[in-house]
Amino acid sequence: MNKEKRTEIFTRLRNENPNPTTELNYSTPFELLIAVILSAQATDVGVNKATDKLYPVANTPEAIYALGVDGLKEYIKTIGLFNSKAENVIKTCKILIDKHNSEVPDNREDLEALPGVGRKTANVVLNTAFRQPAMAVDTHIFRVSNRTGIAPGKNVLEVEKRLMRLVPKEFLMDAHHWLILHGRYTCVARKPKCGACLIEDLCEFKQKRDYQ
Repeated sequence: MNKEKRTEIFTRLRNENPNPTTELNYSTPFELLIAVILSAQATDVGVNKATDKLYPVANTPEAIYALGVDGLKEYIKTIGLFNSKAENVIKTCKILIDKHNSEVPDNREDLEALPGVGRKTANVVLNTAFRQPAMAVDTHIFRVSNRTGIAPGKNVLEVEKRLMRLVPKEFLMDAHHWLILHGRYTCVARKPKCGACLIEDLCEFKQKRDYQ
């Protein structure tokens, strides 16, 4: 795929949705961090249901840490892997209190040192909370990048690095959100909605005509 095509793809996505953002509910970098930790192998809708009850009660490192692992589990037990997530969140809160003055760090190294935070989670926080160019490649972005030809790669890291290199600079800040939303609602896994797709004529997916 050439640069002109990529530019047109992202121009159309931007025109349709000029200010894209995450579908996770949050009002501070800390709330976003916890929501993203909880969202691993879970839906944003499911996470929001839990945090909508949790955050009015506890939405700072001190307040969540005070709940303890068992107290936190009561709020997040509807989310998959809630046992290990509760332990990671409590440990993360302790590190934030002890090492970071209860603030979420704005750099990859410190973020990835937090329990339950991998590269993808760090990228979401850097991009969404701190407005740094970063690409959190989840299953949606991996699929869209490969299927459309925007930035094919064999694994998540390869796709991330290729997107960071190939997405035109003016779109880099919000590209992550546009690609996720496109994969979540249009370029879905089993039966992509090619006939209703905004970028169908630019996409290089070979089986496109099967989904008209």
